[in-house]
Amino acid sequence: MKVGIYGQTNNDVTIKYTRHLMEILDHRNIDYFLEKNLSEGITRITGESHPYFDGYEGLDSSFDVFFTVGGDGTFLRSVTLIRDHGIPIVGINTGRLGFLATVPKEFIEKAVDQICNKEYSIGKRSLLSVKTSDEKEDFSGLNFALNEVSVSRKNTASMIKVDTFLDEEFLTTYWSDGLIVSTATGSTGYSMSCGGPIISPTSKSLVLTPIAPHSLAVRPLVIPQQTKIELIIDSRADQVLLTLDSRMYAIENKSKVFIQRSDFSIQTLQLKDETFIKTLREKLLWGEDKRN
Repeated sequence: MKVGIYGQTNNDVTIKYTRHLMEILDHRNIDYFLEKNLSEGITRITGESHPYFDGYEGLDSSFDVFFTVGGDGTFLRSVTLIRDHGIPIVGINTGRLGFLATVPKEFIEKAVDQICNKEYSIGKRSLLSVKTSDEKEDFSGLNFALNEVSVSRKNTASMIKVDTFLDEEFLTTYWSDGLIVSTATGSTGYSMSCGGPIISPTSKSLVLTPIAPHSLAVRPLVIPQQTKIELIIDSRADQVLLTLDSRMYAIENKSKVFIQRSDFSIQTLQLKDETFIKTLREKLLWGEDKRN
């Protein structure tokens, strides 16, 4: 088995549990490659060098599993490395809630054993691809998002106006601080915090969730994931903020943003004991009622 590992080098907890994962893999004679920056960070601590890969170009379909060590943000950043390689991702959670990074750090050894014994399932997660009419912005090839794409105000306290079209049909104009277009995977992220619904990651849906809308009539809207979305943004400032997961870009006011399902998906590795329902129950404390 060939394994890739990615984590943030400026986090002592991440380094600690990455080294623990490496020890477990060494003990089982499993080949692993660290992301280059992570490898250099561990070498500075231990003085030992380890095999590494350098970015998207350093990965290929020969990798069987890709571990992320950190929180959901680390998991999302790993998607920019894997892209269309089709390598299954499993997240070790050293962060907080962990809807994507679902393996508790205390159970790393158990997770590795389950993977070795093929006690898991592979799921596919859809992504969104983005284009804009702002010719200055090309996203450096990273014009996709696993969780959500959002537009929001920048350098102004005033609301922005977002004309929204679905499959070229006008839906509405949102007067708000912004608008989130979320995948089913991202429904437990920014969208949920703004009042959006929770959607099973296997659902083939998207959610439009306005950010602080100035209308009591406006509600989040669930739409089919194959819907093509066009947004026309109007602000009192010269620019607005466009966010793809955790990556932020400033685009010119009056720009058009085109969003649709990406032509590739991400594969996630789900261990037999870590289900979406269990994650909801434990992370959101569902059922934590004295009557139960």
